[in-house]
Amino acid sequence: MNTVSVIIPTFNRARKVARAVSSVLEQTVSHTEIVVVDDGSTDDTAQALAPFHDRITFIAHPRNRGVSSARNTGIRASRGSMIAFLDSDDRWLPEKLSTQTAFFRRHPEAVICQTDEIWIRNGRRVNPGKRHLKPSGDIFEASLERCLVSPSAVMLKRSLVEEVGYFDEDLPACEDYDLWLRISCRHPVHLIPKALVIREGGHPDQLSVRFRGMDRFRIRAILKVLQSGELDPARVEAAMEILRIKCRIYGNGCLKRGRKAEAHHYLQLPEKTARELQRRRGPQGNPAESPPREDPVSSLPDPG
Repeated sequence: MNTVSVIIPTFNRARKVARAVSSVLEQTVSHTEIVVVDDGSTDDTAQALAPFHDRITFIAHPRNRGVSSARNTGIRASRGSMIAFLDSDDRWLPEKLSTQTAFFRRHPEAVICQTDEIWIRNGRRVNPGKRHLKPSGDIFEASLERCLVSPSAVMLKRSLVEEVGYFDEDLPACEDYDLWLRISCRHPVHLIPKALVIREGGHPDQLSVRFRGMDRFRIRAILKVLQSGELDPARVEAAMEILRIKCRIYGNGCLKRGRKAEAHHYLQLPEKTARELQRRRGPQGNPAESPPREDPVSSLPDPG
């Protein structure tokens, strides 16, 4: 049986990460390894995990480097042919991993799948709205508008990470949105319609609370996938349409806050990107021979 490597990044969540680890140890499959990456915590995370020391691999970053770095550290330290992620504030129902490994045995051509979730907000169960319902299969265009894949619900083959790359450590947020776009433009993302993850939200240490203006990071991810050369013309147009919408919303927000230079950059960015893509394709729609003159990703302002 293939080993499943479970990667758990954590930062100052001593009580919750112990609960997350316990939910992995309660899984009905035995061929698992658990890699917990403490991303520079200043609380008693290490002490909270001490009772599990003989059943987990514990890695501590000397300083906080961000969730992308923590997940990537865990991936590199792990050995399994299958990888599952678990955020430290989430937990799994006991049959989560067995359900996904059984799916891969039935569908050996698949490279990634996710399950449904139970949502908890501020201690109470809530039902996700229709716009958050997860599609299955070719989800690329649906995923452009919002992130429709949850890290804690995913299992993927290690070969997929080797193909598309790791989490982008230059993105302080929306790093999962970026990876799912890079994956879904190449492969189907399959949904197992069973709620096997308990996903918590509404607490102040979430990235969506810590970082305002999240669309600036999604804009960077869309630019990356546009420049990847992986999109056919229909997907290029779909990505450009969402880029226009997000740049307009974010740019107008900058104008309201008096950030005129930043607003101008984002409001002009879609047209600039379209011209660059056309130049790369050449006058007949073929790839241009000359190298790109400017990279719209590197030209973005620092999102810090």
